Amino acid sequence: MRERLRPALAKTLRGFVALVPMLLGMLLLISLLLSLFPAVISARLFGHGLLLDTLLGAGLGAAAVGQPMISYVLGGELLAAGVGLAAVTALLVSWVSVGFLHLPAEAMLLGKGYALKRNAVAFVIAVAAGLLVPATLGLLP
Repeated sequence: MRERLRPALAKTLRGFVALVPMLLGMLLLISLLLSLFPAVISARLFGHGLLLDTLLGAGLGAAAVGQPMISYVLGGELLAAGVGLAAVTALLVSWVSVGFLHLPAEAMLLGKGYALKRNAVAFVIAVAAGLLVPATLGLLP
């Protein structure tokens, strides 16, 4: 068993070392976008109708991945700024589940087809959640 474990560990280590440059680049890009994210998003971007705002929110969320704990604060701030619940919901769901920025790393690890399909499905679910949450709460205009 040890004779099979040693090559497996070596292969795993080589794979991890090969991923380090991509992971560092991805983290730097994400950090840059997160620092710009609050300044870019404002109520002026939204207010163009339920469907367009929801798609815009999901698109912005997909472009700027983040941690779920931060999303609560961001969601509260956006709602306080007058952004609609559908757009905020879609933005937050896609922010923690889609992530176009880490798509290259995900494709390298899990395969291009799987990564693209998972992100596409997650984006559709984010838009659906953005439309369904206010509908179930009776808050649609």
